[in-house]
Amino acid sequence: MDADRNQETTGMDLGLLSHNLLAPAFLAFAVGVLARLARSDLVFPEALSQALSIYLLFAIGLKGGSALGTVAFGEVAAPAVATLIIGAVVPLLAYPAARRLLRLGRVDAAAMAAHYGSTSAVTFLAAAAYLAHLGIAYEGFMPGLLALMEVPGIAIALWLAGRGAPGEQRPPLGLAMARVLSGKSIVLLLGGMAVGWVADPKALAKIDAFFVAPFVGVLCLFLLDLGTIAADRLRSLDRGWWRLAAFAIALPLVNGSLGVLAGHTCGLGVGGATLLGVLAASASYIAAPAAVRVALPQADLGICLAGSLGITFPFNLTFGIPWYCHLAGVLAA
Repeated sequence: MDADRNQETTGMDLGLLSHNLLAPAFLAFAVGVLARLARSDLVFPEALSQALSIYLLFAIGLKGGSALGTVAFGEVAAPAVATLIIGAVVPLLAYPAARRLLRLGRVDAAAMAAHYGSTSAVTFLAAAAYLAHLGIAYEGFMPGLLALMEVPGIAIALWLAGRGAPGEQRPPLGLAMARVLSGKSIVLLLGGMAVGWVADPKALAKIDAFFVAPFVGVLCLFLLDLGTIAADRLRSLDRGWWRLAAFAIALPLVNGSLGVLAGHTCGLGVGGATLLGVLAASASYIAAPAAVRVALPQADLGICLAGSLGITFPFNLTFGIPWYCHLAGVLAA
């Protein structure tokens, strides 16, 4: 059985790719995109969008915290260090790429680097569902690494924005990082992990009917909403869209491959290395925009979200995740 599983993960099986494309979550995203491109009036109320994201983030944290309670510190140390290194490397790659390929100014390039240095919890969820379909387990502390990678990427991107700027124009790094650490994504992830870590396992089992069983259905609704937003971003692109498309596809492939390699090097299994690659390849559209809005109010958030949400997100859902999983399987073989 293990041999069959290894064979699945070391080949880009078209059946597995079609499974990702035909998964309810991705189809819901596609419906949202097509609806907006067809100029439908489908719009989620802001309160509902917020409620769906709160549910998903807290549920991720609960699951990760519950698993973390059974793991020794020594098992987490090396992956945590690898995560911090990858989180620092990604914006250092994204910034010069944005400057040269997209021809962005210093501030806009730094804002783009912040988006790609941060992470997407929803892409992480899609990858976890993909691994579950393959029957591939992953380390329970991976949601903690998701939260850990948020901070260095945004911090380094804001440092890049401040280089060469007059003192009075330098972005307030402390204020922006405080916004990141106190933002809903980090609070819900870390808060959920704390609850899952210290709570009695029997008590946690009683809330499975709310946080486990409906999870995929809530994810579908959330992706339907994101599809409408992504379509709006894509429609706003000008004639230079191909530069942004090249950036938003090539950079995640490089970052994701580095993440998988780092995961394999620090001892993660196929599932864990895949998820670390996904984290490195994903791009934020929640934490990063909030931080950039505070620290770099003059930055063009439109082009950042068009890249991260309009191009990178659907690319990772369709082709990126299977590739990172395939690469992790090859390295482990």
